[in-house]
Amino acid sequence: MATPPPAHRPTGPRGHGHEIHTLGEFDAALARPGSLTGLRIQSLDLTDRTFALLSATTADAVFLGCDMQPEAAAKVRADGALVFPPVPDLPFDPYRARLYTPAELFEGLATGGYEATPDARAYAWFGRTRADGDILSSMLRSLHDDAVSDALDELLVGARVVGVMGGHAMGRGTEAYAGAARLGRSLARAGLTVATGGGPGAMEAANLGAYLAPLPDPALPEALALLAEAPSFVPSVTEWARAAFRVRDRLPEGGDSVAIPTWFYGHEPPNPFAAHIAKYFANALREDGLLARSTAGVVFLPGAAGTVQEIFANATPHYYESLGTPTPMVLVDRAHWTEHLPAWPLLRSLAADRPMATRIALVDSIDEAPAALERLAKG
Repeated sequence: MATPPPAHRPTGPRGHGHEIHTLGEFDAALARPGSLTGLRIQSLDLTDRTFALLSATTADAVFLGCDMQPEAAAKVRADGALVFPPVPDLPFDPYRARLYTPAELFEGLATGGYEATPDARAYAWFGRTRADGDILSSMLRSLHDDAVSDALDELLVGARVVGVMGGHAMGRGTEAYAGAARLGRSLARAGLTVATGGGPGAMEAANLGAYLAPLPDPALPEALALLAEAPSFVPSVTEWARAAFRVRDRLPEGGDSVAIPTWFYGHEPPNPFAAHIAKYFANALREDGLLARSTAGVVFLPGAAGTVQEIFANATPHYYESLGTPTPMVLVDRAHWTEHLPAWPLLRSLAADRPMATRIALVDSIDEAPAALERLAKG
């Protein structure tokens, strides 16, 4: 999941569109012919690069949320660069160049509780602005979500991504939770990148399993015992999150996975076990992006309305073959998907006589899912 070098990034509408995400990349660009011409410099503090900016060629460059001294900002504008200045008093960076980390979203948890964290403050801002019709707030949300999508695409270049979908109600300390964690661990050990909706329950369990994949097998029961002390994010998100960070502290050097949560459902906090968190304001953008990026297939654990919606949102492009060869879909828990919420009969009927028919499976237990996924991938 390494970020590709600038020369391999897509071209933009102005110039070649190469993105600069670090001061090291910025300084290296200054040494090349043409200087900063046409580059996109994203969310950097350039207040100590005033002399460089005054002497550099910046025609057709775009500065997104970069701090600059006034004389530097005036100069690059005079060169013909576009400057999108930082927005004061926001609890998030709308121009961010990277995905979130658990430490970033939960900063301040240990001393001030969840309410003091950037994640909680962003949700509070969203709650205040989502219904006021203010075009600035709407634009800032859109800029942020587009930047997150860009960072997510850069992260996942070349990765074999498998989505794990399931409800938030699956409690820590249950066998179902342990099974979802085993699933995430198995998928990660098979070389797949686990991606979830990023919330509690089944989503957290899958990210936990991927986190524990590089560690010895006894790490999983140890982690499960620690997490069982705070079974749910209700009534206290603070205690729920602190339990997760105790696991991370006790079992460091975990593996990578991806979480794609949303502030639209901000009452559900993101889980701290994914190394990379692509958090969105727009839930529709988040859900579509999660499914579209699950290039190695999707495993659907028992869930409610949201998981049912995800099953058929994923099935629709396979039905119409709008995205090419269908990718595997594995539904877990026969009784759940044939009796409680009978999505499987409908999915099977839709798939009949279509290429997707060989890419869907229903299994009884979570532990059967990795083998089913592998079998479907072979067609």
